Amino acid sequence: MTDAVGPDPVVAGLAVVDLGPGVRAAFSGPGNLSRTVGDQDGVLARRQALAAWAGAPVAYAWQVHGRRVHVVTGPAQVPDDGPVAQADALVAIGGRVALAVLVADCVPVLLADGTAGVVGVAHAGRAGVAADVVGATIAAMTAVGADPARLRAVVGPAVCGRCYEVPAALRDEVAQVVPVAASTTTWGTPALDLPAAVASQLARAGVQTVHRVQACTLEDARWFSHRGTGTDATRTPGRFAGVVRALAG
Repeated sequence: MTDAVGPDPVVAGLAVVDLGPGVRAAFSGPGNLSRTVGDQDGVLARRQALAAWAGAPVAYAWQVHGRRVHVVTGPAQVPDDGPVAQADALVAIGGRVALAVLVADCVPVLLADGTAGVVGVAHAGRAGVAADVVGATIAAMTAVGADPARLRAVVGPAVCGRCYEVPAALRDEVAQVVPVAASTTTWGTPALDLPAAVASQLARAGVQTVHRVQACTLEDARWFSHRGTGTDATRTPGRFAGVVRALAG
């Protein structure tokens, strides 16, 4: 597992990630992209700029901390300014649509099989990890032509296992499903390491190439953090996005 992220030379603040040939993927920079959380000034313009960078309409889901996967079949399914479905994962075939996942502490997961032209995104918070939304996403991608052995994945910025404090009972509940999720904060209390849990689930599903962005959203103010806004008055609420598009297929 390696870190494979770098700045985009054209779009300021965009962090480009490597999901292999025939795939365009990145995490958005400063500026809220949520239509329901935070300051709404400029959200639509930022979404349009992200779509221009991706080179296709961007599909967003109404995320509810579950494991439902919605397959986006084409641009006609993507509204101008709204979710395509209530789901916590999206899958697309071919290059006519880009997919986005919105987060602020939960784990954004980007997946691609560039050869098949199949891409996917997953929103993996504590509930999503326990329900294995990542495994459900990979199953849906496989059903439309992706090969798990060819899949590449990026585990994006999220609250880390040193910072995500939870009650001991909750830690133990998630660890029963994914043992590597069990962690301890730097101050010695029970915690969950969701990025490690997601990486474990990706490996279990057969994904051999996994990159991880080494950034904690609570510690690093470049990223939005739900927990951070509750403890630091200088941080504003909002959501950043992970976006992925197949360039062919």
